[in-house]
Parts: sequence; structure tokens; C-alpha cells
Amino acid sequence: MKKFSILTLIALMTVPVFAQELDRSKRPQAGPAPEIKIGETQSFTLDNGLKVFVVENHKLPRVTISLNFDIQPFTEGDKKGYTDIAGDLLSTGTKSMTKEEFNKAVDFIGANFNTSSSALYASGLSKYEPKLIEMVADVAMNANFTQEELDKLKKQYISGLASEKDDPDAIARNVRKVLMYGSDHPYGELNTESTIENIELADAQNYYNTYFKPNIAYMAIVGDVNFKKTKKLITAAFKSWEKGVIPTFTYPTPTAPEATEIVFVNKPGAVQSVISVNYPVDLKPADADKIPASVMNTLFGGGFTSRLNLNLREANSYTYGARSALSDDEYIGYFDATAKVRNDVTDSALVETMKEMMKMQEGVTAEELQGIKNYITGNFAIGLENPQTVARFAINKELYDLPADYYSKYLMNVAKVSQDDIKAMAAKYIRPMNAYILVVGNKDEVADKVKKLSPTGQIRFVDTYGNEVVETLKPAPAGMTAQKVVDSYIRAIGGKENLLKVKTIKSVMSAEMMGRAIHVNVTSEAPNKFLMEMKMGEMVVQKQVYDGVKGKESGMQGEREVTGDDLASLALEAQLFPELNYNKENYTLELKGIDNVNGKEVYVVDITNPLGDKMTNFYSLESGLLLQTETTEETPQGAFVATKAFSDYKEVKGVKYPYLIKQSFGPQAFDMKMESMEVNAKLPKGTFSVE
Repeated sequence: MKKFSILTLIALMTVPVFAQELDRSKRPQAGPAPEIKIGETQSFTLDNGLKVFVVENHKLPRVTISLNFDIQPFTEGDKKGYTDIAGDLLSTGTKSMTKEEFNKAVDFIGANFNTSSSALYASGLSKYEPKLIEMVADVAMNANFTQEELDKLKKQYISGLASEKDDPDAIARNVRKVLMYGSDHPYGELNTESTIENIELADAQNYYNTYFKPNIAYMAIVGDVNFKKTKKLITAAFKSWEKGVIPTFTYPTPTAPEATEIVFVNKPGAVQSVISVNYPVDLKPADADKIPASVMNTLFGGGFTSRLNLNLREANSYTYGARSALSDDEYIGYFDATAKVRNDVTDSALVETMKEMMKMQEGVTAEELQGIKNYITGNFAIGLENPQTVARFAINKELYDLPADYYSKYLMNVAKVSQDDIKAMAAKYIRPMNAYILVVGNKDEVADKVKKLSPTGQIRFVDTYGNEVVETLKPAPAGMTAQKVVDSYIRAIGGKENLLKVKTIKSVMSAEMMGRAIHVNVTSEAPNKFLMEMKMGEMVVQKQVYDGVKGKESGMQGEREVTGDDLASLALEAQLFPELNYNKENYTLELKGIDNVNGKEVYVVDITNPLGDKMTNFYSLESGLLLQTETTEETPQGAFVATKAFSDYKEVKGVKYPYLIKQSFGPQAFDMKMESMEVNAKLPKGTFSVE
């Protein structure tokens, strides 16, 4: 319970006396916007071109150092991702310190140290300023890249890409880039597994050697420092840093589409759609439009009380949140309005989004405008508490040739934005008739509804990388049925006769999840006894057992008997080869047609089990083998599509089993690798005991 001081209580008791003099039907008049005291910026430039900005702030005994490089964007081609990896490699040691030594040095002084493809950042207690400057200089001038660290990073990147394939938000982000900029523009290139695999150590090294030069570097130091002392330290640490010749590039400037176009990415089984209305925008950081355009967008979709959010979330309950961004950029910016909505309201949410975009052209009320100015003022003040924000301000003024008082008078300029300014900015930057409408969702449930909103009556289907695809399934050959596809699969893995000879299976599979190794031991016995144990080391973190009649599961949250529908589901899953029963036991099979999975043609078969649970299987036309399954799983965080991709089939006693299963579940992805497989081994008594 919140406690009030005596002074607070007195203040509360006196409110009614003064309230009689207030007209609460009127919003209080806003006071004049203050001139912000950010702190005086002192600067100097070394002979090698390094520009340094120092902002003294003695409130706390801390210091923040930002070193940014003004690197012009460029395309990376079939090695896309090497600049990002080079940025990560910067934190893996220098010529004088190994990664472990460097990390220990950072930890010893309680500092933070981060790197990226175009910046270094360090912060800590001001008494360690000399050490922090020394470490930033060491990384900037003497970074040491190793093959071992590169291999680790490539593995991490590829693992991340695998999880993105089933993450609708990540898919939307990637496809939006391709739509707005094109795949041949630096902002439209995407990392793929193949581009990451192509990266060699020399690529990262060459990037570092070419671009980490003082003549395109800007350093900001903010905190409890002394200008003269800091200048002396930086001069000593960086004076030997040599200039370099920096390449320049040109490429076409992306433009918005001539007419609004609907683009669709099919996400089978999805129960929500990610919607996005987007297009490139020519808005530079130093443009006179920057501040009024930012105020306009904040009012439209930049906060919780924005028009877009109040409509889609509050008025219609289509989403938990809708937002828009109007991003400025030295080369090309963008506008994007986005939300995650239920399948059944995808078209309605898009209609309301477009309505709100059109309504912005009509202007806003004085009350709305004042409310959003108050919101911006509060956020700006909070942002100033972060030293990195102050450092960015100091660098931005030099980088974009902003007025010296740009940030100190920022709120004063926000206060000057008028209703006419908002209307003008909306007319210029809100373009509902020249936009890409992107939907990542379930084609079967959403596409036809969304298609009705298209000005041309057409939808363009693309894959998760923005490549054009023909989404309509090819028809299966005449006479082909779902059962025949399943029968072909049974023959491909060994035939019914061999499958019926299998009485027991013991398998051990391994995977790495969140940096930890896990092992999954599965033991099965015909017709439907089942035991699964998931282990981390020797600790069993999850166990599930079914003895043919009863079921039990245990784990981190305790132990429980499996009953009802869960028990019935477990009984079906416990079958050694459930495909043998698809032609009976009330299974429903539907052959949807022919599709493509990872470059291979597949039969797409929807399978509904006796409990009504649906699964989509993808069987290779060439081999007959099962290549992938998809199911929709309900979780407390919402519904996710779970995908299993099967490969590396190996024969054990006449039957083929997949030795590699790539699994993804929402944003999580991991590989299950078969460590051992025993068929028809004698099992100990009590293996499936539920007592």
C-alpha cells in the first residue's frame, strides 16, 4: 500500500478549497516550452580527422563513450551479413588481449562495452575514464578476428535465421525491406543461410581495415569528465590512428508505388495476421519537415493514445497494439503502420487503418495536438536521462549539419507546430493511395477477404524473402488421392510388412537449446506404449509415459496424471507408425495439391485425427518420404505454428527413420539429431509403468 507524507495529505485535503475556482471542463493552458539545458558541447579534431565532442555532466560519477563511423550503405551481394558479423567480431579480442582477457578487463572495472558494424560503445565509472578510452582505442585500431569466433557467429546467425522463418513479425520486417527498397538496394538486402555460409574471415577483416578509419569517425564523451584531461587522454590514445581512403557508392533512390498494392506471405495454420502499410519516404534528418512530420506521426500512430491505436485496439478490439513509424534517414526513410490482428478481422483492420490515414488529411483538433505535444515533451525529458542519447545528439549535430541549438530548442520548435502544419505534413507523408499493404497470414482464411480491398482486384504472393511465388497449389495428377500418397510413403520407408515387424524402438536424440545441450530418449512398444524423457545432463526435466491405458507426465512444474482429451491425444501419438491407421479409426485425409518445400515438389495432405486435431504433411513426389509437418499449437502467449522438417533418412532393420529433425515453434528453432537407434531391443520390465 502506498504511503503518503504529511505534506502530501495536507495538499490533498486542500484541493476542494481551490477546486471551486477551477473550470474543469476546460483543458489547462500549456505553459511556454522550455529551452532544454543539455550541457555545453566542447569539441576538437585530431590531425587524423577524428572529431571529438565532450559534454561535461557532473551529476553522477559516470562516463559514456560513443565512437561512430559515418559509413555509406553499400550492397554485400552473396555475402550479405559480413558487415554485421564484422561488428560482432570486434568484441572478440584485440592483438594485445584475447577475448577472455578483454572481457575480464571490462568486468573488473564494472563497465559495459558493445560493438556493431558502425559503432563502439563503452560506459563505466568516471574514475576509469583512462582505461575505457584505452580499450576503445585498442578495439578501433587493433581488433583481431579469428576463424574460431567467425565460425561461432555464423552458427548463431544461421540458427537465428531458422527461427525467423516461422516468426511472422520477422517475416514482415524482411519482406517490408524488399518491397520498399528492392533487393538490389543496401536497405533491401536480406541475410540468408547461404549468404552467411559464404562469409570468409577475409571479408570481415577487409571491412574493418577499410572503414574503421579516423577521418570518418565521430566520438562523443558524456559524463563526469574534465575537457582538458579528456582531450589529453584521447590525443595520446588515438594519435597514431592512420587515415584511410573510403569508398563511395551510388544507387537509385527508392520511391513509393504508383498505386497501392497488396502483397501476401502465406503462413499456413496461422490464427493471426501481421499487417503493415508501408512505403519509402524522402525525409532527411536536417529537413525543415522533420519536427512537424514527427509530431504528425506521433499523433497518428506513435503512441498508446494515437489515433491508430485508439481505433484498432480501443474501439474495435482488433489488436493489443497498433503503431506507426515515420523514419528519417540520410539516404531514404520510410513510413510503416503495423499491427497483429485475428484472422477474422484482418480485412477490417486494414480498412480502418486506411480510413485513419485518409482522416489525417482532414486535420486534427487543437486539443489532440496539445495532448500529443505534452506526450512528446515527457518522452524527450525521459530520454535525456540516458547519456547515450546526449552523446548521439552531439554527434548528430555534426553528422547532419544541424544548428548548434537544435536539441536545446527542440521542445520550443515542437510547441510551434500548428494544426495547419499537421495537415500539410499528413498531405505530404501519409500516402494511402501509394502504399504497399503487406499481410503475413493464413492464405486459406484471409487472402480472399483481403483481395477485395485491392484497387486492381489482385494480390501479389511472395515468400519469406520477398521473392515472387505462385501461391496457388498445382493440382495432383488424376486418380491420385491422399491415401495413395500415404501408401507411397509407407512403401518408401520400408513397406507395411517391415513396419509390422517392428515391436520396439529405442532412440536417443540431442539438440542445443538456449546454449544448453539436451537429450531426448524415446522408447516405444507396439501397439501404443510410449516413454519420453528429456534430459539436461543427468537431470530429467520432462517425462511423459503411456502404458496403453493410463498416462502420466512430470517436469519442472510437478507431476500429473494425463486424463480426458490429453490422454486420448497421447494414445494416438504413442502409435509406432500412425500412418498404418490413417485408413481407419476415423481419420480424415484431404489431398490439397502439389506445392514446393525447399526446392522440392511435395504433395500437401491435410490429416485430421479422430479428436479433430489437424496436421498438414508434405510428402516428396520424388522419394515419397515425409519432408515436413505443420501443426497449430495453442499456448498462453497465443497460437503458434509448429514445424518439423525431416531429413537424413537412414535404414535400420528394413525401415527408414529421419536422423535429423529441424523443429521450430514460434520464434524458437532447434535441430534434433539422432544419436542412436535400436529396433526390437528387449525392454526392461516396468519400462512403461505409470505407478
